[in-house]
Amino acid sequence: MNSKIFFTGAAALLCVAGAMAQEKKDPPSLTEVWKPEPRVITPGASASSAPSDAIVLFDGKSTDAWVGTDGGPIKWDIADGAMTVKGGSGEITSKEKFGDCQLHIEWRTPAEVKGDGQGRGNSGIFLMGKYELQVLDSYNNRTYSNGQAGSIYKQLIPLVNASRKPGEWQTYDVIFTAPRFNEDGTVKMAARITVIHNGVLVQNNATLIGSTQYIGIASYEKHSDSEPIKLQDHGNPVSYRNIWVRKL
Repeated sequence: MNSKIFFTGAAALLCVAGAMAQEKKDPPSLTEVWKPEPRVITPGASASSAPSDAIVLFDGKSTDAWVGTDGGPIKWDIADGAMTVKGGSGEITSKEKFGDCQLHIEWRTPAEVKGDGQGRGNSGIFLMGKYELQVLDSYNNRTYSNGQAGSIYKQLIPLVNASRKPGEWQTYDVIFTAPRFNEDGTVKMAARITVIHNGVLVQNNATLIGSTQYIGIASYEKHSDSEPIKLQDHGNPVSYRNIWVRKL
């Protein structure tokens, strides 16, 4: 018998015997953690409903959680449980500020198709007012891949195109980790994002290279730990409903 194989096998048996002896010695409770205890919340009645600890930004009626570009009430159209971009009225901004968060938002591009590419059902969701998750009618509508629905605009291409037809409601469920900065303004930790589009993973804990830029390469500029969410007026009558956020 090969002595090397014999000693290797013997060592393995000794390890197993030692582990068994340790298991008999240590009680199962050794690895039980009882504190801290997770706080109790009430989940929503459905997957899209706000849980009890969520901050509801739009419930289909009140727009009190938002301000327009002039700091006053928003000028978008409110009807049938949705708020719809009124072209030229400007972006809207949440009054409350957020950093790390879970966001649920539903959106719909017009049923009547007009235009193509970036001119068709265009809007955007700006986390911290700076990092754009693109909203676009990307159903049979080719444009640059890092500018279609589910992209982090001009940065991250979605893993797949999970778009529904024009006029149908769509959902984004987002987990966003805000960037961290050093005192001198350099980036300590880049922002990360996970996006589920209509139940399909399209951004998987992806790293952002900076704030959204229409022209030029994205880059970071130091900002506070929490900033408002902005919804874009790109001139197209895109609708939004059922918007809620959980601070993480």
